[in-house]
Amino acid sequence: MEIWINPACSKCRGALDLLDAEGARYTVRRYLEDVPSADEIRDVLDRLGLEPWDITRTQEAEAKELGVRDWPRDEASRGRWIEALAAHPKLIQRPLITADDGTAVVGRSEEAVREALSRS
Repeated sequence: MEIWINPACSKCRGALDLLDAEGARYTVRRYLEDVPSADEIRDVLDRLGLEPWDITRTQEAEAKELGVRDWPRDEASRGRWIEALAAHPKLIQRPLITADDGTAVVGRSEEAVREALSRS
C-alpha cells in the first residue's frame, strides 16, 4: 500500500499513526516533493472511482487563482482538471491511500483508513 501525504497535514499524520498502530506495511509518498504525473493521477482516480474535481482542494489559494470552482465538471473538462492537479499538487486532497487490491481511498477519516487496511 502507498499513502500520498503532506507531512504538515494533521489528517495525514493521523492516517500514518493509525497505519503504524495496526502494523501495516506501506510506502510514503510526499506528493508535494515527488509530484505525481497526469497518468498517475488518472490511475489513482480510476482506483478511487472518482473524478478529478472530487479530489481537488478548491479552497486553496492556487485553486482560487486558477478559478477551478468555475470550471465545468464534465468529461470534456476532465483532462484540464487532471493537468491542473499535476501542475499544482497542493490541490490534491490528502491523504490518498492505494490499497493492495487495486483500489484506493481518500483517508481523511479513521473509517477510510481502516477500509484501506481491510483491502490490503
